[in-house]
Amino acid sequence: MMRTRRGLLLGLIAVFSLLLSACSGLPTTGEVKSGLSLDEVDLPPDISQIAAGPLEGASPEEIVEGFMDAALTPADGWKTAREFLSPDLAETWRPNAQVTVDASAAAREFTADVTGAEDTAQEGDVRVLLDQTARVDEVGAYTELSGDTSVVSFGVAKNDDGEWRITVAADGIILDAEAFPQVYRSYALQFYDQSWSHLLPDVRWYPRRGQIVTTLTQSLLSGTPIAWLAPAVRSAFPSDVSLARDSVPVDTDKVATVELTPGASSLDATALSRMRTQLEETLRPAGITEVRLLVNGRDLNAGRATIESPRAETGTVVLTESEFGLYLGDEIAPYPGISGELVELAASVVSVDVAADDSRAAVQLDDGGVYTVADGRVDQLDTRPGLIEPTMDPYGYTWSVPSSNPRALTAWQPQVTGVKIANAFPDATSISHLRVAPDGVRIAAVATIGGQRWLVVAAIVRDEDRAPIELGPVHTVAQLDGAALGMSWVAEDDLSVLLDPDGNRVVLTQSVGGTGLFAAAPGASISISGGSTASAVRILDADGVLFAQRGTTWQMGLKDVLVLGTHAGQ
Repeated sequence: MMRTRRGLLLGLIAVFSLLLSACSGLPTTGEVKSGLSLDEVDLPPDISQIAAGPLEGASPEEIVEGFMDAALTPADGWKTAREFLSPDLAETWRPNAQVTVDASAAAREFTADVTGAEDTAQEGDVRVLLDQTARVDEVGAYTELSGDTSVVSFGVAKNDDGEWRITVAADGIILDAEAFPQVYRSYALQFYDQSWSHLLPDVRWYPRRGQIVTTLTQSLLSGTPIAWLAPAVRSAFPSDVSLARDSVPVDTDKVATVELTPGASSLDATALSRMRTQLEETLRPAGITEVRLLVNGRDLNAGRATIESPRAETGTVVLTESEFGLYLGDEIAPYPGISGELVELAASVVSVDVAADDSRAAVQLDDGGVYTVADGRVDQLDTRPGLIEPTMDPYGYTWSVPSSNPRALTAWQPQVTGVKIANAFPDATSISHLRVAPDGVRIAAVATIGGQRWLVVAAIVRDEDRAPIELGPVHTVAQLDGAALGMSWVAEDDLSVLLDPDGNRVVLTQSVGGTGLFAAAPGASISISGGSTASAVRILDADGVLFAQRGTTWQMGLKDVLVLGTHAGQ
């Protein structure tokens, strides 16, 4: 018997989830302060759906359907979902093992196969056909999938009361794409780059109901970076240092007290300051203002490490027939040693990326070649056919690659010397866009893999002189529908992609390690640039009009723009 999904009763209520930081062990000295509830940690209240328990006389399909609906209610370790399981399975089932995200709960198809006549059957199985779109693994890492159909199987049997219950089920829960962000929320674990100068976000997803400060601390101290980012980042916490207690108390001043194992006592001031800074930046989105590191109740007096902040917004890089520079207010401020040369070449310029220190620019001309402009000179870097627009990193390297040969990725030194990058997009057959992140650790691309167009990222592995050597494993961020016209970094962990899926231009704002949002773009949009905030995103249309996003609309700005340029990392 097969049917599509029938909705079971779900009561939708607004609830403020209270998070009391448990204190299974307390410091032996210092002032005693009460813990904070979740709504005191500057987090928005949760809106949760309260699922119904099993109905008397429910069929095998209805029991499985109710179990899947109950994934919407994570309270008490998914207590409601466990009511649909046999007692033995309820004790061993691990809901946090993984999350399967499918396109729509309404499109699920249920097929039951029971042994014997339906009214006398005692056991059977139920298969559910899903359109799987993403998954979240046990450590909270989100991966988008290509939307392949999959089948999930459940074993069912009648209990002593004659009611069907699930006896066999895989660990983990199933949520549709709409429900997923209602049950899970994203946070970023912070890891250092190899030079200890930047902190990089590693986005993870955790259930909205839980002790998030404790969860984040445990994840950072006991875990490792996500696989694609791991080759280029490090943690300040040594492997022999972990939480000494099962909870992280938070006082009314939003100070988190973190009791560590004795190994932390032997660490020097530099290591302790890096540890504190890494943890504070991880916990800041959860409302924490300060972290105190203790061993056996003794404050380690850890300082704060110095890390480089993201570049502040300074304006938009534009090229007109008579000017090139930074457009801010009503003026275009020129770049010494760059602007004059680019104005002379204005009619043939296809793209411009200005270095982080404004000392040079990587330029593509209409002959397809890649050039560098600095100190009043124009030097040719790359003459290979089919090159895509170049991108600069914060260390002055210009990256270029032929569209049809992603593995031929090359980074050019300021001295016009090319460095072949190993392990560059090994599974991609073509590449259309490439952007190095502001931190110089991550690189994003629009690449064709397996005949499908994907937004992907990889880590840049560098030597001790910060010269790029190779890329780490490629991570697929999002499958793209339609041709990409431009791509840029926005803030720490978002990418903006200008798309033309069906003749209507849209902008996809995609979290690296999370979900994405679409917004309409001006109809004749041809290029996009990013920045440190969403308000810094700019779009250029085919008529040379510059647009800035204001809320849900695009506001017209400067006209007669030939090229919308970028700053390294945008």
